[in-house]
Amino acid sequence: MAEEEYRSVQLIDGEGEFNDAGVEHFMKITRLAECGLSYAVVSIMGPQSSGKSTLLNNLFKTDFREMDALRGRSQTTKGIWLSKCQGIDPYTIVMDLEGTDGRERGEDDTAFEKQSALFALAISDIVLINMWCHDIGREQAANKPLLKTVFQVMMRLFSPRKTTLLFVIRDKTRTPLEALQPVLREDIQKIWDSVSKPEAQKDTALSEFFNVEVTALSSYEEKEDQFHDQVAELRQRFVHSIAPGGLAGDRRGVVPASGFSFSAQHIWKVVRENKDLDLPAHKVMVATVRCEEIANEKLSHLTSDEKWLELEEAVQSGPVAGFAKKLEAILDAYIEEYDEEAVYFDESVRTAKRKQLESRALHLVHPTYQALLGHLRSNSLEKFQKDMESSLNSRKGFAASVRDCIESSMFEFDQGSADATISRTDWDASKVREKLHRDINAHANSLRNQKLSELTNHYEDKLTEALAEPVESLFEAAGNDTWASIRNLYHRETRNALSEFSTSLSGFELEKVIFDERITNLKEFSKSVVVKKAKEEAAKVLIRMKDRFSTVFSHDKDSMPRVWTGKENVRKITKDARTSALKLLAVMCAIRLDEKPDKIESTLMSALMDAPTALGRRTVTSLDSLASSTWEEVSPSNTLITPVQCKSLWKQFSSETEYTVTQAISAQEAHKRSNSTLPPPWAILAIAILGFNELMVLMRNPLYLLLLFVMFLVSKALWVQLDVAETFQHGILPGILTLSTRFLPTVMNLLRKLAEEGAQPPTAPQSTQNNPPLDTQSFRSDSQRHAPPPLMTPAPDVPSSSSSTVSSPRSGVECPETKHFVEVDTEASYTS
Repeated sequence: MAEEEYRSVQLIDGEGEFNDAGVEHFMKITRLAECGLSYAVVSIMGPQSSGKSTLLNNLFKTDFREMDALRGRSQTTKGIWLSKCQGIDPYTIVMDLEGTDGRERGEDDTAFEKQSALFALAISDIVLINMWCHDIGREQAANKPLLKTVFQVMMRLFSPRKTTLLFVIRDKTRTPLEALQPVLREDIQKIWDSVSKPEAQKDTALSEFFNVEVTALSSYEEKEDQFHDQVAELRQRFVHSIAPGGLAGDRRGVVPASGFSFSAQHIWKVVRENKDLDLPAHKVMVATVRCEEIANEKLSHLTSDEKWLELEEAVQSGPVAGFAKKLEAILDAYIEEYDEEAVYFDESVRTAKRKQLESRALHLVHPTYQALLGHLRSNSLEKFQKDMESSLNSRKGFAASVRDCIESSMFEFDQGSADATISRTDWDASKVREKLHRDINAHANSLRNQKLSELTNHYEDKLTEALAEPVESLFEAAGNDTWASIRNLYHRETRNALSEFSTSLSGFELEKVIFDERITNLKEFSKSVVVKKAKEEAAKVLIRMKDRFSTVFSHDKDSMPRVWTGKENVRKITKDARTSALKLLAVMCAIRLDEKPDKIESTLMSALMDAPTALGRRTVTSLDSLASSTWEEVSPSNTLITPVQCKSLWKQFSSETEYTVTQAISAQEAHKRSNSTLPPPWAILAIAILGFNELMVLMRNPLYLLLLFVMFLVSKALWVQLDVAETFQHGILPGILTLSTRFLPTVMNLLRKLAEEGAQPPTAPQSTQNNPPLDTQSFRSDSQRHAPPPLMTPAPDVPSSSSSTVSSPRSGVECPETKHFVEVDTEASYTS
């Protein structure tokens, strides 16, 4: 590795091609880039085969190829070679240029000489001019074309730096150096004066461009030991050559070591293109390129930095405590590395590229910062939601809970964002903070609407429960004070609900308009419950009327079932029942929550109850007052049943209850018939007159009388056993069919009973007296046990209505609406 470090490398080949890869390898092996500005560049010019390479190898311990004198004098160095000096501080680069005036290139090919000379002057701190001692003072000396070339190309450098020209006089004779030096300086001055210069630099002195130094060395071949001693002495002059007062000249245009390769390549490119070389601009250009390269390198390292990748990954999972400090430490490390490597480049360029590096680095990490803010926003929003839930569970006011939770959540976000913000940046978390605030407000509004909805629904349910069933119950028992009771219930429950509701709403701190609106809405809902229930009951008013009619008509004042004995005033009872039903209709006709008086009941009474009747139907003229769709003093919105609808309902009601009245009247007549045991007097008189002869015959012949008496007893027994009266109540044809099926079993049963009674042995008179007489009721029971069931025929169908039943002793009349049978039963007992 040490040998390779000091191995020479060709910088530019004989064809003028720059060896970029070789130079980069040389810089890497020799660690030139680490030197900053602490390095010097030494180059040597001179005629071909003048011992330049030999001098450099002895002076700087390099390994440049030397000419083999045994093989003859020829070109040894082609192009420009590069090597590192051994054992000299600072780091010194040595360049061995191709010799001038060589026969290989020819007399007319001087382009490469000029290009290499300009290249050496542009990048070198010290230029060695190798010349023979015997050429000093000679007009046609070999070094004069070389010096002229150096001075000519110097004019092509825009604002050149001051370079040290060290003339090395080779093969020094016995003439002292002090005697040779004035002559050499005079020759140099003449060459300088003879070179054409730009108008601006026509009178410029040589000393403004060059520091001229002169040294002499003995012959390497004849006085080798003396040569080595003089070279060792000269070597000491290159130690600390760049220090103030050192051998190196002006260092203004020095390019930092890390940019040496690029600088040399660019200078050579400009030289080959035969352009004027602007060294200050070149310095800025090199600084720009190298600082850009350094910045890109640091940015590339940052993207793959393990600490940064770990931090970035951690942020993806959630907030990271101390994010800003950790990130600043990473960024500062790379910024410091940049500063260390770019410290020797142009300050303005270095500073600009440093800012660019910071900007690009911050741009690289900014998405992670935004992700961190996103986590902070999500956590703060989640904290607000949890705090709100806990606060509301503690019965705290909603508005106060929102204020406290917002303050706590925003404080947490502000702390987190401050911890995540880097001091050197202008990163602003205000947009994320505003979004968080909007999200919190949106959630708070949503939660408020939800809670208000729940609160409203709670009190609506409470009002529904408190009003619906009680109102329905009041309508079922409708009377004169029904609406007064409903109003009292409505006002009481609404007042209580509104009081509790307003107390609950105060915790939300609503605006007065919204507060009043919600109070009004709940009040309207309370009214709507009553109105809805009233409409539902109005739809069932016909059923309610028939139930009311049935209740009043079929029960007495003690609520006992009415027995139709014939003494009741059916007309009065019917009127009372219909009046009660009509009052119920009047109650259901309109909503009366405003306590305004109306004439609905009186209108209905006058039109439906007080109007003249003909055959049970109202006349058309009596109902003219109901030929309207509105009630007087009642708004259409409060109307449940219109007058026209009342007229229609009453007609249907009368039709459906008429049968009940008819059945009641029939029950009374049946009761009267069942209680009438004797024929009318005229019938008795007719029987006595017309049956006098037959009566006399019976009186003269007691056997006939006995026979009639026996026939009467048998007939009576059969009548009771067959239950003839009840059988024929269901119709003549069903009665006949029933009797035909029951007659023979009944007769047989009766004969069997008589045979059993006759077969009993005679007993004492006392026991005979104790035996009960034959009871026709027992015959009836036996015959019914053995007889088939009677054939029943249902009564004809009538329109459906509420059920009502009228009854009398031993007779009953069932309303046909119940689809039961109408039965009239008269029983008689026979006693022997």
